[in-house]
Amino acid sequence: MPIIEAIDLTKTYENEDVKTLALQSASMRVEKGEFIAIMGPSGSGKSTLLHMLGFLDRQTSGTYRFDGKGIDDYTPDEIARVRNEKMGFVFQAFNLLPHTTVFDNVKLPLLYSAIKESEWSARTKEVIEKVGLSHRINHQSAQLSGGEKQRVAIARALVNDPLVIFADEPTGNLDSKSGGAIMELLQELNDKEGRTIVLITHETPLAECAKRIITMRDGKIESDRVVEKRRDGNHFIK
Repeated sequence: MPIIEAIDLTKTYENEDVKTLALQSASMRVEKGEFIAIMGPSGSGKSTLLHMLGFLDRQTSGTYRFDGKGIDDYTPDEIARVRNEKMGFVFQAFNLLPHTTVFDNVKLPLLYSAIKESEWSARTKEVIEKVGLSHRINHQSAQLSGGEKQRVAIARALVNDPLVIFADEPTGNLDSKSGGAIMELLQELNDKEGRTIVLITHETPLAECAKRIITMRDGKIESDRVVEKRRDGNHFIK
């Protein structure tokens, strides 16, 4: 059973009687352990599709199932719980609390989970170590570099052990070196831990770090292909 199954998703936005078709009949499946990049130019519909997949918005028409259950079958409380416990989000802008420590930023999703409080500290330290920031655990996020902030965001996305990580332009605010390190971390999480990752990007080199690339244009899925050689830093690997 796929984690994600989208069938003919369409999204139309209305503003003062003006209708804008942002997503047109998009269909896709994501199996456990896949690393998929959804790419395309600005306005292609990739962020709109991510919002549908991540329960951040609802489709105008079509069918969307997450973990075998249609979005219309979830109650509002269940949708909030699924977003917190089964989905991890990494955004371009980091979305960290600036005057809060790395530890407390990463721990935050646990406060709204069903996980026992006695496990919070160990879980938080484990994922901070996983992203290589144990030496920064008591620093405020405002004291970190851009690359370190994104590592904190990835740790926060991991702390509830989600079924899928959605990464929306995760290197957009980083220099090329820091961005390359973040992509290598995402690859490692996929290769070594089998994490399911859906990456949104407009950059071909970043998309080529995935194992499958979905290309969008004008709100439609234009192609869906497997990557024969993945990019690792500046090189391609089999």
